[in-house]
Amino acid sequence: MGSNSQLEQAIDKILAKTTDRILSGLDDSCSESMRTIDDSLSILEQEYDKLITDGKKEADKIKKQIIGSSDLGARNEQLISLEQAVDDVFEKALEKITNTARSGNYENLIKTMIEESTNILGTTEVIISTNSKDRDAVQSQLSQFSGAELSADVIDCIGGVVAKSKDGTMKFDNTIDARIERLKPLIRKEIASMFGVGN
Repeated sequence: MGSNSQLEQAIDKILAKTTDRILSGLDDSCSESMRTIDDSLSILEQEYDKLITDGKKEADKIKKQIIGSSDLGARNEQLISLEQAVDDVFEKALEKITNTARSGNYENLIKTMIEESTNILGTTEVIISTNSKDRDAVQSQLSQFSGAELSADVIDCIGGVVAKSKDGTMKFDNTIDARIERLKPLIRKEIASMFGVGN
């Protein structure tokens, strides 16, 4: 019987030591787990803060894009309105020029146009083309330009001349139509800056 009692005591000792070891291991594991959780919590908080900061930055970026887009839309509408107004003014001016009498000051304008054309081409050996309304005015001015001739063909334009070198290598369009087209961008820019559009 005594040996049973000793056996029980030995088993109890082993169980107690094993229980202590298991409990100690559990305490260590629990402490380690708590440290891991604390560390993870700190990392998670940092990640959360970073996500919130990045989210705010992205929201600000989108907000700026939306505001920029509506500013751009308003600016485009202003430019379209300005473009339409400028086109209307050009159209009325062209109509007025088309109906202008071809005498006096107009003949001086034709002379200036021929002169500019020959200067740009670097020769008076040119063939001048014009529309049917301006043929007489051009013909009366050509005598002042040695070597210049009036083309038999008429061109479709509001007024003015097209000068072509006799060898056919150079050509300068100095019609009212072409002059207006060359001036349009400058006039539009000036008008836009006056109204603060397109800056």
